[in-house]
Amino acid sequence: MVKTFARYLNLTFLALITFMVLIPIIWALKAVFTPTGEIFTTGIFGLPTHFSLDNIRNGLATAPFLTYFKTSLLVALAVTFSIVITSAMAGFGFAKFHFKGKNLLFAFVIMAMLMPFQAILIPLFIEVKYFGWLDSLKGLIIPGAVSAFGIFMMRQFMFSIPNELIEAALIDGCSPLKVFRKIILPMAKSPLSALGALAFLSSWNNYLWPLVVVQSESSLTIPLGLQQFRGNNATAYGEIFAVSLIAAIPVALLFIVMRRQIVSSFATSGIK
Repeated sequence: MVKTFARYLNLTFLALITFMVLIPIIWALKAVFTPTGEIFTTGIFGLPTHFSLDNIRNGLATAPFLTYFKTSLLVALAVTFSIVITSAMAGFGFAKFHFKGKNLLFAFVIMAMLMPFQAILIPLFIEVKYFGWLDSLKGLIIPGAVSAFGIFMMRQFMFSIPNELIEAALIDGCSPLKVFRKIILPMAKSPLSALGALAFLSSWNNYLWPLVVVQSESSLTIPLGLQQFRGNNATAYGEIFAVSLIAAIPVALLFIVMRRQIVSSFATSGIK
C-alpha cells in the first residue's frame, strides 16, 4: 500500500512538473497563429478570434530569414562535426596513452571547462581580428571547434573500455589509428551522439559570440536575426514567435532521430 501510494504521488508530481513546463510552450505555439494585437489580450488557454498565418508570412518576408537559417545550419554542423572528432581523439589519448605532461595538459582542459566564456571574450576577439576572421564563417566556426567539456566527457567514457581489447588489437597488427576507427568509435557511438546533440544545440542557440564577431547582415545567425523584429517603438512578437518556431525545427528533428542514442548514453554513463 505504501509503495503504491508513493508511486502515484511520484507520478502526480511528475505530471505537475510536465504541465508547468508545457504551459509556455503551448502559449508560444498559440501565439504563432494569433494576430499580433491579440497575443497578450487572450488568456493562457484562451483561443484567438481567428487563426492566421500572417505571422509566419510576415516573419519570413521581413528579413532574409532563410539566409540566417543557412548560416546557422552551416556553422552548427561544422562546429558539431569538429567537436565530436576532436573530443573523441583527445579523450582517447588522455584515457589510453601515457606521455609526459599528460596530467598537466588535462589540468588545462579542466581549467578551460570551468572558465566562463566572458572571461576570454576580449582576448578571443583580438585573436580573431588578428587573423582577419571577423565577419566570416571562419570566425564563427573555428573558435568553437574544440570543446573542453567534450574532451572531459569522452575521456571519462574511454576509461570504461577494457585495455585488454586495445592490446589484443595492437598485437593483431592494428595501428593506433585503426584501433581508434574500428574499435573505439563504434563503441563510443552513444556518447558521441549525445555530445553531438549538445554541441549542435549550443552552437545553434549561440548569441554572444556571433554578436561580437558578425558585422554584416549577410553573416547573421538566427539568434541575431531575431533582433530584426524589434523596432524602436514596437516589437513584432507574433513574427518572433513564428520565426522561433521554424528555428526550433532542426533541434526537434535532431532529438527525435537521435533520442535513443542520447538516452542510452546518459543511462549508462555510470556503468563500468
